[in-house]
Amino acid sequence: MKKIQFCFLGMMAWLVFSTAFAEDTIEIAAIYALTGAAANSNAISLQGVRYATEEINKQGGILGKQIKLLVLDNNSTPIGSSIATENAAKAGVVAIVGATWSSHCIAMARVAQPKGIPMISNFATNPEVTKIGNYIFRVSFTDDFQGKIMARFARKNLNAGTAVIFTDLTSDFSLMLTAIFRENFEKSGGKVLSEAQYKHKQVIFEREIRQAQKVNADVWFLSGHNEGGYIIKQAQDTGISTVFLGGDGWSASNFLSKGGSELKRGYYCTHWSEFTDSDLSRAFVKKYKHLKNFGVGTALGYDAFMVLADAIRRAGSTDREKIRDALANTRSFEGITGTITFDAIGNPVKSAVIMEITNGKPHYLKTLEP
Repeated sequence: MKKIQFCFLGMMAWLVFSTAFAEDTIEIAAIYALTGAAANSNAISLQGVRYATEEINKQGGILGKQIKLLVLDNNSTPIGSSIATENAAKAGVVAIVGATWSSHCIAMARVAQPKGIPMISNFATNPEVTKIGNYIFRVSFTDDFQGKIMARFARKNLNAGTAVIFTDLTSDFSLMLTAIFRENFEKSGGKVLSEAQYKHKQVIFEREIRQAQKVNADVWFLSGHNEGGYIIKQAQDTGISTVFLGGDGWSASNFLSKGGSELKRGYYCTHWSEFTDSDLSRAFVKKYKHLKNFGVGTALGYDAFMVLADAIRRAGSTDREKIRDALANTRSFEGITGTITFDAIGNPVKSAVIMEITNGKPHYLKTLEP
Protein backbone atom coordinates (compact mmCIF):
# COMPACT_ATOMS: atom_id res chain seq x y z
CA MET A 1 0.00 0.00 0.00
CA LYS A 2 2.82 2.36 0.92
CA LYS A 3 4.49 1.63 -2.43
CA ILE A 4 1.29 2.54 -4.27
CA GLN A 5 0.96 5.77 -2.29
CA PHE A 6 4.61 6.61 -2.94
CA CYS A 7 4.22 6.04 -6.69
CA PHE A 8 1.02 8.08 -6.73
CA LEU A 9 2.64 10.96 -4.87
CA GLY A 10 5.67 10.76 -7.19
CA MET A 11 3.46 10.93 -10.24
CA MET A 12 1.53 13.90 -8.86
CA ALA A 13 4.79 15.70 -8.09
CA TRP A 14 6.01 15.11 -11.65
CA LEU A 15 2.73 16.39 -13.10
CA VAL A 16 2.86 19.50 -10.92
CA PHE A 17 6.51 20.10 -11.91
CA SER A 18 5.90 19.58 -15.63
CA THR A 19 2.81 21.80 -15.55
CA ALA A 20 4.72 24.51 -13.70
CA PHE A 21 7.59 24.20 -16.19
CA ALA A 22 5.18 24.52 -19.12
CA GLU A 23 3.62 27.61 -17.53
CA ASP A 24 7.06 29.13 -17.08
CA THR A 25 8.00 28.78 -20.76
CA ILE A 26 6.88 30.31 -24.02
CA GLU A 27 7.03 27.79 -26.85
CA ILE A 28 7.93 29.13 -30.30
CA ALA A 29 8.46 26.95 -33.37
CA ALA A 30 11.43 27.39 -35.71
CA ILE A 31 10.66 25.64 -39.00
CA TYR A 32 13.62 25.19 -41.33
CA ALA A 33 15.19 22.55 -43.54
CA LEU A 34 17.34 20.26 -41.42
CA THR A 35 17.56 17.67 -44.22
CA GLY A 36 17.42 17.83 -48.00
CA ALA A 37 18.49 20.37 -50.63
CA ALA A 38 17.83 23.46 -48.49
CA ALA A 39 19.57 22.22 -45.34
CA ASN A 40 22.91 23.97 -45.85
CA SER A 41 21.40 27.37 -46.65
CA ASN A 42 18.80 27.07 -43.88
CA ALA A 43 21.41 26.21 -41.22
CA ILE A 44 22.71 29.78 -41.35
CA SER A 45 19.25 31.25 -40.66
CA LEU A 46 18.42 28.77 -37.90
CA GLN A 47 21.69 29.62 -36.18
CA GLY A 48 20.64 33.26 -35.98
CA VAL A 49 17.34 32.23 -34.39
CA ARG A 50 19.23 30.14 -31.82
CA TYR A 51 21.55 33.05 -30.97
CA ALA A 52 18.58 35.32 -30.32
CA THR A 53 16.84 32.67 -28.19
CA GLU A 54 19.94 32.09 -26.07
CA GLU A 55 20.48 35.82 -25.51
CA ILE A 56 16.88 36.42 -24.47
CA ASN A 57 16.84 33.48 -22.07
CA LYS A 58 20.11 34.60 -20.47
CA GLN A 59 18.54 38.01 -19.90
CA GLY A 60 15.54 36.51 -18.09
CA GLY A 61 13.30 35.53 -21.00
CA ILE A 62 10.07 37.26 -22.05
CA LEU A 63 7.35 38.27 -19.59
CA GLY A 64 9.33 36.46 -16.91
CA LYS A 65 9.29 33.19 -18.84
CA GLN A 66 12.00 31.25 -20.65
CA ILE A 67 11.64 30.55 -24.37
CA LYS A 68 11.36 26.95 -25.43
CA LEU A 69 12.39 26.68 -29.09
CA LEU A 70 10.66 23.85 -30.95
CA VAL A 71 12.83 23.15 -34.01
CA LEU A 72 10.96 21.30 -36.78
CA ASP A 73 12.34 19.94 -40.06
CA ASN A 74 10.45 20.85 -43.24
CA ASN A 75 12.50 18.30 -45.25
CA SER A 76 13.26 20.95 -47.88
CA THR A 77 9.79 20.58 -49.44
CA PRO A 78 6.51 22.53 -49.44
CA ILE A 79 4.57 19.48 -48.21
CA GLY A 80 7.13 18.97 -45.44
CA SER A 81 6.66 22.63 -44.53
CA SER A 82 2.89 22.18 -44.28
CA ILE A 83 3.29 19.10 -42.07
CA ALA A 84 5.79 20.86 -39.81
CA THR A 85 3.37 23.78 -39.39
CA GLU A 86 0.53 21.39 -38.53
CA ASN A 87 2.79 19.81 -35.89
CA ALA A 88 3.68 23.24 -34.50
CA ALA A 89 -0.04 24.02 -34.19
CA LYS A 90 -0.68 20.73 -32.38
CA ALA A 91 2.16 21.56 -29.97
CA GLY A 92 0.38 24.80 -29.09
CA VAL A 93 3.19 27.20 -30.04
CA VAL A 94 2.42 30.90 -29.72
CA ALA A 95 4.24 31.79 -32.97
CA ILE A 96 6.43 30.45 -35.77
CA VAL A 97 9.76 31.69 -37.12
CA GLY A 98 10.86 30.48 -40.58
CA ALA A 99 11.46 29.41 -43.16
CA THR A 100 14.06 30.56 -45.68
CA TRP A 101 12.83 29.43 -49.11
CA SER A 102 9.73 31.25 -50.37
CA SER A 103 8.03 28.05 -51.58
CA HIS A 104 8.36 26.61 -48.08
CA CYS A 105 7.03 29.78 -46.47
CA ILE A 106 4.01 29.93 -48.76
CA ALA A 107 3.10 26.36 -47.75
CA MET A 108 3.60 27.21 -44.07
CA ALA A 109 1.57 30.42 -44.29
CA ARG A 110 -1.39 28.57 -45.81
CA VAL A 111 -1.55 26.48 -42.63
CA ALA A 112 -0.61 29.15 -40.07
CA GLN A 113 -3.03 31.82 -41.31
CA PRO A 114 -6.33 29.94 -40.87
CA LYS A 115 -5.14 28.61 -37.51
CA GLY A 116 -4.37 32.12 -36.32
CA ILE A 117 -0.66 31.51 -35.60
CA PRO A 118 1.64 34.52 -36.09
CA MET A 119 4.48 33.62 -38.47
CA ILE A 120 7.57 35.62 -39.37
CA SER A 121 10.05 34.60 -42.07
CA ASN A 122 13.59 35.84 -42.05
CA PHE A 123 14.58 35.34 -45.69
CA ALA A 124 11.60 34.61 -47.99
CA THR A 125 11.49 37.32 -50.67
CA ASN A 126 8.54 36.29 -52.86
CA PRO A 127 5.83 38.99 -52.50
CA GLU A 128 3.10 36.31 -52.35
CA VAL A 129 4.22 35.09 -48.91
CA THR A 130 2.68 37.89 -46.83
CA LYS A 131 -0.32 38.30 -49.13
CA ILE A 132 -1.68 35.03 -47.73
CA GLY A 133 -2.97 36.79 -44.64
CA ASN A 134 -2.63 39.21 -41.76
CA TYR A 135 -0.80 36.74 -39.48
CA ILE A 136 2.17 36.48 -41.87
CA PHE A 137 5.24 38.74 -41.67
CA ARG A 138 8.86 38.89 -42.86
CA VAL A 139 12.02 40.88 -42.06
CA SER A 140 13.64 40.56 -45.51
CA PHE A 141 12.82 42.86 -48.40
CA THR A 142 10.88 41.46 -51.36
CA ASP A 143 11.90 40.54 -54.89
CA ASP A 144 10.03 43.45 -56.42
CA PHE A 145 11.87 45.83 -54.08
CA GLN A 146 15.33 44.54 -55.00
CA GLY A 147 14.44 44.59 -58.70
CA LYS A 148 13.60 48.29 -58.39
CA ILE A 149 16.71 49.00 -56.34
CA MET A 150 19.05 47.38 -58.89
CA ALA A 151 17.40 49.19 -61.81
CA ARG A 152 17.74 52.48 -59.93
CA PHE A 153 21.36 51.75 -59.05
CA ALA A 154 22.19 50.88 -62.67
CA ARG A 155 20.67 54.08 -64.01
CA LYS A 156 21.63 56.62 -61.32
CA ASN A 157 24.87 55.28 -59.90
CA LEU A 158 26.39 53.57 -62.94
CA ASN A 159 24.81 55.81 -65.59
CA ALA A 160 23.90 52.67 -67.54
CA GLY A 161 21.76 53.34 -70.60
CA THR A 162 21.51 49.79 -71.95
CA ALA A 163 21.26 46.34 -70.41
CA VAL A 164 21.17 42.61 -71.15
CA ILE A 165 19.20 40.35 -68.81
CA PHE A 166 19.86 36.66 -68.07
CA THR A 167 16.73 34.82 -66.86
CA ASP A 168 16.17 31.35 -65.41
CA LEU A 169 12.82 30.34 -66.96
CA THR A 170 12.23 27.71 -64.25
CA SER A 171 12.65 30.12 -61.31
CA ASP A 172 9.82 32.37 -60.06
CA PHE A 173 12.50 34.42 -58.30
CA SER A 174 14.42 35.02 -61.52
CA LEU A 175 11.31 35.70 -63.61
CA MET A 176 10.10 38.32 -61.15
CA LEU A 177 13.47 40.05 -60.82
CA THR A 178 13.72 40.20 -64.61
CA ALA A 179 10.25 41.70 -64.98
CA ILE A 180 10.71 44.30 -62.24
CA PHE A 181 14.23 45.27 -63.33
CA ARG A 182 13.12 45.64 -66.96
CA GLU A 183 10.07 47.72 -66.05
CA ASN A 184 11.97 50.13 -63.82
CA PHE A 185 15.09 50.32 -65.97
CA GLU A 186 13.06 51.27 -69.04
CA LYS A 187 10.71 53.55 -67.09
CA SER A 188 13.73 55.61 -66.04
CA GLY A 189 14.99 55.94 -69.62
CA GLY A 190 17.15 52.86 -70.05
CA LYS A 191 16.77 50.20 -72.74
CA VAL A 192 16.98 46.41 -72.43
CA LEU A 193 18.66 45.26 -75.64
CA SER A 194 18.41 41.50 -75.17
CA GLU A 195 17.21 38.77 -72.79
CA ALA A 196 19.10 35.46 -72.60
CA GLN A 197 16.97 32.65 -71.18
CA TYR A 198 18.14 29.39 -69.61
CA LYS A 199 16.90 26.63 -67.31
CA HIS A 200 17.67 25.52 -63.76
CA LYS A 201 20.82 23.40 -63.17
CA GLN A 202 22.35 24.57 -66.45
CA VAL A 203 26.12 24.98 -66.15
CA ILE A 204 27.19 25.74 -69.73
CA PHE A 205 26.05 29.11 -71.10
CA GLU A 206 27.96 29.38 -74.38
CA ARG A 207 24.85 29.92 -76.52
CA GLU A 208 23.31 32.50 -74.17
CA ILE A 209 26.58 34.42 -73.83
CA ARG A 210 27.05 34.48 -77.58
CA GLN A 211 23.53 35.87 -77.97
CA ALA A 212 24.14 38.59 -75.37
CA GLN A 213 27.51 39.44 -76.89
CA LYS A 214 25.85 40.55 -80.12
CA VAL A 215 24.71 43.77 -78.42
CA ASN A 216 27.08 46.13 -76.69
CA ALA A 217 25.19 46.72 -73.43
CA ASP A 218 26.50 48.80 -70.53
CA VAL A 219 25.46 46.20 -67.92
CA TRP A 220 24.40 42.55 -67.73
CA PHE A 221 21.75 41.85 -65.10
CA LEU A 222 21.81 38.22 -63.90
CA SER A 223 18.46 37.66 -62.21
CA GLY A 224 19.07 34.09 -61.02
CA HIS A 225 20.85 32.61 -58.02
CA ASN A 226 24.42 31.36 -57.61
CA GLU A 227 24.59 29.99 -61.18
CA GLY A 228 25.45 33.58 -62.05
CA GLY A 229 29.01 32.63 -61.07
CA TYR A 230 29.18 30.23 -64.02
CA ILE A 231 27.83 32.87 -66.41
CA ILE A 232 30.34 35.47 -65.25
CA LYS A 233 33.35 33.16 -65.52
CA GLN A 234 32.41 31.87 -68.98
CA ALA A 235 31.62 35.38 -70.24
CA GLN A 236 34.90 36.83 -68.98
CA ASP A 237 36.80 33.88 -70.48
CA THR A 238 35.53 35.00 -73.90
CA GLY A 239 36.87 38.51 -73.30
CA ILE A 240 33.63 40.22 -72.25
CA SER A 241 34.34 43.08 -69.83
CA THR A 242 30.87 44.44 -69.09
CA VAL A 243 29.65 45.34 -65.59
CA PHE A 244 27.63 42.50 -64.05
CA LEU A 245 24.68 43.04 -61.71
CA GLY A 246 22.73 40.61 -59.52
CA GLY A 247 20.19 40.20 -56.74
CA ASP A 248 20.50 38.71 -53.28
CA GLY A 249 21.12 35.25 -54.79
CA TRP A 250 24.75 36.33 -55.08
CA SER A 251 25.06 36.48 -51.29
CA ALA A 252 25.25 32.65 -51.19
CA SER A 253 28.82 31.54 -50.48
CA ASN A 254 28.88 29.13 -53.43
CA PHE A 255 28.31 32.00 -55.86
CA LEU A 256 32.00 32.77 -55.45
CA SER A 257 33.08 29.13 -55.81
CA LYS A 258 31.07 28.79 -59.02
CA GLY A 259 32.97 31.61 -60.68
CA GLY A 260 32.08 34.78 -58.82
CA SER A 261 35.56 34.81 -57.30
CA GLU A 262 36.87 35.72 -60.77
CA LEU A 263 34.51 38.65 -61.29
CA LYS A 264 36.46 41.74 -62.24
CA ARG A 265 33.69 44.24 -61.49
CA GLY A 266 30.11 43.74 -60.38
CA TYR A 267 27.41 44.77 -57.94
CA TYR A 268 24.58 43.03 -56.14
CA CYS A 269 21.78 43.83 -53.73
CA THR A 270 21.57 42.16 -50.34
CA HIS A 271 19.88 42.52 -46.95
CA TRP A 272 22.92 43.17 -44.79
CA SER A 273 26.71 43.23 -44.75
CA GLU A 274 29.07 42.50 -41.90
CA PHE A 275 30.64 45.85 -42.77
CA THR A 276 27.40 47.79 -42.22
CA ASP A 277 28.13 50.95 -40.29
CA SER A 278 26.06 50.62 -37.10
CA ASP A 279 26.95 49.87 -33.49
CA LEU A 280 24.43 46.99 -33.30
CA SER A 281 25.81 45.36 -36.42
CA ARG A 282 29.45 45.71 -35.36
CA ALA A 283 28.69 44.18 -31.94
CA PHE A 284 26.83 41.29 -33.59
CA VAL A 285 29.73 40.58 -35.96
CA LYS A 286 32.27 40.71 -33.14
CA LYS A 287 30.25 38.26 -31.06
CA TYR A 288 29.29 35.68 -33.68
CA LYS A 289 31.39 35.90 -36.85
CA HIS A 290 33.99 33.39 -35.63
CA LEU A 291 31.32 30.72 -35.12
CA LYS A 292 30.04 28.21 -37.66
CA ASN A 293 27.19 29.12 -40.04
CA PHE A 294 27.55 32.89 -40.07
CA GLY A 295 26.23 35.08 -42.86
CA VAL A 296 23.38 37.28 -44.07
CA GLY A 297 20.83 34.64 -43.04
CA THR A 298 22.22 34.63 -39.50
CA ALA A 299 21.55 38.34 -39.09
CA LEU A 300 18.08 38.01 -40.63
CA GLY A 301 17.23 35.01 -38.43
CA TYR A 302 18.37 36.92 -35.36
CA ASP A 303 16.31 39.96 -36.35
CA ALA A 304 13.19 37.90 -37.10
CA PHE A 305 13.26 36.36 -33.64
CA MET A 306 14.06 39.62 -31.89
CA VAL A 307 11.18 41.39 -33.68
CA LEU A 308 8.86 38.59 -32.55
CA ALA A 309 10.16 38.77 -28.97
CA ASP A 310 9.64 42.53 -28.96
CA ALA A 311 6.04 42.03 -30.13
CA ILE A 312 5.34 39.52 -27.34
CA ARG A 313 6.70 41.97 -24.77
CA ARG A 314 4.58 44.81 -26.13
CA ALA A 315 1.53 42.55 -26.28
CA GLY A 316 2.12 41.68 -22.64
CA SER A 317 0.62 38.31 -23.42
CA THR A 318 1.18 34.99 -25.18
CA ASP A 319 -2.22 35.25 -26.84
CA ARG A 320 -1.68 34.71 -30.55
CA GLU A 321 -4.06 37.45 -31.68
CA LYS A 322 -2.46 40.01 -29.38
CA ILE A 323 1.01 39.02 -30.64
CA ARG A 324 -0.18 39.43 -34.22
CA ASP A 325 -1.54 42.89 -33.45
CA ALA A 326 1.74 43.89 -31.80
CA LEU A 327 3.72 42.62 -34.79
CA ALA A 328 1.53 44.63 -37.15
CA ASN A 329 2.25 47.73 -35.07
CA THR A 330 6.04 47.29 -35.16
CA ARG A 331 7.57 50.68 -35.86
CA SER A 332 11.24 51.67 -36.11
CA PHE A 333 12.60 48.49 -34.55
CA GLU A 334 16.38 48.76 -34.50
CA GLY A 335 17.70 45.48 -35.88
CA ILE A 336 21.04 44.14 -37.03
CA THR A 337 19.91 44.42 -40.66
CA GLY A 338 18.44 47.90 -40.29
CA THR A 339 15.42 49.73 -38.93
CA ILE A 340 12.24 47.68 -39.39
CA THR A 341 8.71 49.02 -39.74
CA PHE A 342 5.97 46.74 -41.06
CA ASP A 343 3.65 47.97 -43.78
CA ALA A 344 -0.03 47.03 -44.10
CA ILE A 345 0.72 43.55 -45.48
CA GLY A 346 3.54 42.53 -43.15
CA ASN A 347 6.54 43.54 -45.25
CA PRO A 348 9.36 45.62 -43.76
CA VAL A 349 9.97 49.15 -44.90
CA LYS A 350 13.75 49.09 -44.77
CA SER A 351 16.92 49.83 -46.70
CA ALA A 352 18.96 47.62 -49.03
CA VAL A 353 22.70 47.11 -49.11
CA ILE A 354 24.69 47.35 -52.33
CA MET A 355 27.81 45.18 -52.42
CA GLU A 356 30.61 45.74 -54.91
CA ILE A 357 32.83 42.92 -56.15
CA THR A 358 36.22 43.85 -57.56
CA ASN A 359 38.67 41.19 -58.62
CA GLY A 360 36.58 38.54 -56.88
CA LYS A 361 36.44 40.31 -53.49
CA PRO A 362 33.03 41.50 -52.21
CA HIS A 363 32.91 44.61 -50.06
CA TYR A 364 30.24 46.95 -48.75
CA LEU A 365 29.57 49.89 -51.07
CA LYS A 366 26.51 51.74 -49.82
CA THR A 367 23.04 51.54 -48.34
CA LEU A 368 20.08 52.59 -50.45
CA GLU A 369 16.85 53.73 -48.80
CA PRO A 370 13.45 52.71 -50.20
